[in-house]
Amino acid sequence: MSQTVLQIGDFVLFSIHLLLIVINVFGWIFRKTRKIQLVTILATSFSWFVMGIWYGWGYCFLTDWEWDIKHQLGETNLPPSFIYYLSNNTFGLDLAPAFLDSLTVVVFASALIAGITVNIIDYRKHKIN
Repeated sequence: MSQTVLQIGDFVLFSIHLLLIVINVFGWIFRKTRKIQLVTILATSFSWFVMGIWYGWGYCFLTDWEWDIKHQLGETNLPPSFIYYLSNNTFGLDLAPAFLDSLTVVVFASALIAGITVNIIDYRKHKIN
């Protein structure tokens, strides 16, 4: 593959990854994005916990694809998670992996619970009306 195609692929996957994180964390807040947030956070759960049985806990297929492209572009020493890459490589925060893992779990669990809760409430309101 040409460098240009790889760079475009890297940019597209990075953008999708970032958008997915924003939807997962904040999508439950807005009524119009609640269903998509529920779908994306459940898909993330599937990747982390079901696919993670075979590939390792917290496995993300998007990260896997993106790291493949980054390796082809010559990047080395990539961290084990996109969140670590985003915080430390992109934003230069230099946060410890254990802290980032803990923060990720807390934010993810909170967003999952919030997403399920607001969707149940919306469903019940719709069912009553």
